[in-house]
Amino acid sequence: MEVLFALAIGVLAGSGVWLLLRPRTFQVIVGLGLLSYAVNLFIFGMGRLTIGRAPIVVAEQGIDAALHADPVPQALVLTAIVIGFATTALLLVVLLAARGLTGTDHVDGRESR
Repeated sequence: MEVLFALAIGVLAGSGVWLLLRPRTFQVIVGLGLLSYAVNLFIFGMGRLTIGRAPIVVAEQGIDAALHADPVPQALVLTAIVIGFATTALLLVVLLAARGLTGTDHVDGRESR
């Protein structure tokens, strides 16, 4: 499970960086999205990959950290998803405005010949 998880993070991060280096602004925005997904998976994985653990403390089981899932990475990822969505929406609006003003969607504003 950990190897598959690490491979998914690596593929997402590599694809995101590759798209960030592309000359078109839409590809840059998609690359930022993929990179943010990779970071979210990484943060989520820091909370230990466990299946079937209780997210809250149950009085009968006692207070033992090994019996419960860590809620902090889950809350951080949820917050990052919301912020990432808002940032992507803002970048798309800026992309559309820049394309309307310049007539091109290249990062430097010039078409390559």
